[in-house]
Amino acid sequence: MLNDAAHIDALARRGLALMTQSRDGEALAVYQDLVRLQPRHIAHWVNLGTILRRLHRYDEALAAYIEAAALGEASASFLYNVGLLHQDRGDYESARRVLADAVQKAPEDPEIRLHYAQCCYDSLHIEAATIALSEWGELAAASSEQLATIALLLLNLGEAEAAARAAAQAAADDKPSATTLLRLAQIHERSNRVVEAQETLRRLNSLPEAAALGPDLQLLEAQIGLRQRHYEQASDQFRQLAATCAEPHRRHLYLFPLAKALDARQQHAEAWQCLLDAHEAQQLHLARTNPAAAGLREPPMLITRHGCNSADIANWDESDAPSAEASPVFIVAFPRSGTTLLEQMLDAHPALVTMDEQPFLQHAIDRITDLGIDYPAGLARLTAAQLAKVREHYWSLTRRKVQLLPGQRLIDKNPLNLLRLPAIRRLFPRAQVLLAIRHPCDVVLSCFMQHFRAPEFALLCRDLPTLARSYRRSFDFWYEQFPLLQPAVHEIRYETFVDDFEVESRGIMAFLGLDRVDAQRAPGAHALSKGFISTPSYAQVIEPVNRRAVGRWKPYEAWFGEASSVLQPYLDRWGYTA
Repeated sequence: MLNDAAHIDALARRGLALMTQSRDGEALAVYQDLVRLQPRHIAHWVNLGTILRRLHRYDEALAAYIEAAALGEASASFLYNVGLLHQDRGDYESARRVLADAVQKAPEDPEIRLHYAQCCYDSLHIEAATIALSEWGELAAASSEQLATIALLLLNLGEAEAAARAAAQAAADDKPSATTLLRLAQIHERSNRVVEAQETLRRLNSLPEAAALGPDLQLLEAQIGLRQRHYEQASDQFRQLAATCAEPHRRHLYLFPLAKALDARQQHAEAWQCLLDAHEAQQLHLARTNPAAAGLREPPMLITRHGCNSADIANWDESDAPSAEASPVFIVAFPRSGTTLLEQMLDAHPALVTMDEQPFLQHAIDRITDLGIDYPAGLARLTAAQLAKVREHYWSLTRRKVQLLPGQRLIDKNPLNLLRLPAIRRLFPRAQVLLAIRHPCDVVLSCFMQHFRAPEFALLCRDLPTLARSYRRSFDFWYEQFPLLQPAVHEIRYETFVDDFEVESRGIMAFLGLDRVDAQRAPGAHALSKGFISTPSYAQVIEPVNRRAVGRWKPYEAWFGEASSVLQPYLDRWGYTA
């Protein structure tokens, strides 16, 4: 027995040594022997699972972890590794649950909390991700790498001030690692600080370990090249990344920007095929991160199926409604209609404050339905007290993002609030609404070219006919509700806006009862001064007003097919040609 015990002990030491040296094939054989010799030894099953995971034998790894759990293993580090395995398997729902349990057991562990937040972000549980990082400053001894990664994730979550603080702490490291510099450079690029991104990239490439960063570093280099309009170089880099990507569900990360580079080079046929491939890869990604949405043939757009009725509207009591000056200004549209340019022009006025795109109006609708109110057909049942509480909930959410000074008004820019006109009119009946319109073909093509993360909208954008039908349904709903609700609306045509910016911007400000100020003449400069902008057009909106995006759809006309006929009623309505 002593010899057996000594043999097993030596075998265990060898297994750990092989794992440390990443000699996983040899280590696998050792741990297979160990679990046979000591089947009730928890550590052997855990290590076997870890080796199998590193060898991409995920189902076998899960079976090993299940054995360890059955023997009583439930530590935070074990749950963390099980969560990472679930992510590798593409089961983000299970990963999120297990990582949440790990956070509960080790709430101050920065690595566990970071991976949980990242898993939430990747699977579009944005509020959970934000909450997970809300007290990032209290994490125990976070490294500069962890701080920089936290900062990047906070930035992507729209928490720009917290991101800046975390990034500053990471940048204080006088000997930053390659990963730290990579994350800081990504933050600079995403914050429209391209010169700083280049300088950080130069420092990064001077480190011997930079080469080990692989695709992440190459992607950043390509993105910066795209920002600098080095389109040939960028397209070569994106094409190489897509060609060598071993995970088909990740290829869309390279194919969408590749299509933009090819479009800029006027290689439209290759750009079109690249977009088709990008959407196919994104559908694979959605099947992993959001299988319920990925299973839909077409987004149902349930909100467009039910409207207000005149009898209910006639009973709306608006006696306690806030004035226009005490209400938000809503910017609505179909996405990619020039709303970010409009938003930045408005934000440059000292009496107006924007907060980037937020789902707060939908949260208000959720509060209404929680009260048992039939939305939107039964909104007359809302009492004055209930309306006040729902409005206060909306304002409490906005205060998390911006603090309005006396005399300032909030700009709520979320394009698809187009579909929430009943909520706007019931909660803020005197609110002013800016409706942004752009050539429908340009809008649909622009949406098709974007990498949208929201699952339902990504599905909606997967092909032009689906996009065109969704576009038409959205405006059908708007124009069905418009005569019933009669909101105060000012319509902005994108093409006219960029062609005659001086006159159009003055007209918009006159509608809002404000004089235009000089800072509004250069919305691109204002956007650049803000840094982070949470829309796909963050790189374009910092440019001077121009008409480069007008008529962008024309080279792709041959591929519109069915989409053209679907869009025809709105081409006719607004006087556009196709």
